[in-house]
Amino acid sequence: MQNIFNKKSILTLSILAFTSSICLNEAALPWQFGFQAPATPIMEGIINFHNHIMFFLTVIGLAVFWLLGRCIMLYDEDVNQEVDNFTHSTTLEIVWTVIPAIILMVIAVPSFALLYSMDEMLDPAITLKVVGHQWYWSYEYSDYNHLTEEGEGINFDSYMTATDDLIDDPARTGALRLLEVDHRVVLPVNTHVRVLVTSADVLHSWAVPAFGVKVDACPGRLNQTSLFIKREGHFYGQCSEICGVNHGFMPIAIQACSLEEYTEYLENQLELS
Repeated sequence: MQNIFNKKSILTLSILAFTSSICLNEAALPWQFGFQAPATPIMEGIINFHNHIMFFLTVIGLAVFWLLGRCIMLYDEDVNQEVDNFTHSTTLEIVWTVIPAIILMVIAVPSFALLYSMDEMLDPAITLKVVGHQWYWSYEYSDYNHLTEEGEGINFDSYMTATDDLIDDPARTGALRLLEVDHRVVLPVNTHVRVLVTSADVLHSWAVPAFGVKVDACPGRLNQTSLFIKREGHFYGQCSEICGVNHGFMPIAIQACSLEEYTEYLENQLELS
């Protein structure tokens, strides 16, 4: 009876941990084949475009394999021993030129629309500066420099939380290994955010899959992108440019919250600075 109770308890705890990771943490799941749930209009557009282009990939793939099969069966030496000699087919040339051109146009129109929407930069309410280091990220909210005594604004370094610290700290129970950090980036939802990305040493890449964002961090160059987060949650990403021995240990953790919670966070950070 005790063994049955222990098995039920373990199963219940496992289900709760699994469901909480799905509901609260926006990170990839084991053996996940699809995209993460979108949190920005850009990611929604990427998923829609993926579904749009997959239709053509499936139809073209089936047609090509069907044609190959027909050629193998109909032109086998045991089935058809007559030789057909021809050099040109004007009708066939026109067909296999016009149809792919039409398919490419149908694919290109939504592709260009998505690309232009990704590059569109509206007047941002918040600017977040991101600097890649070996091997951690630095962040700065430069809009609030005038509110601090030294004029440095709100800035901090974000390091990955070690596995031993996750185990030893009860407050971090259920946190994701290799993805949790000591200081998350806090951003409000339904707000236009400009993200400026650069590097202090080597090439890095600031990427958050749920946002549909992947920006190269190049030393001596300033790249930018925009965010409009539509829902609250904890979102995770990682450096996506091989930058050295600890490349896999510089995660990105973003907490999207309401504007009221964001204002409270700023007040606490300004008091500490």
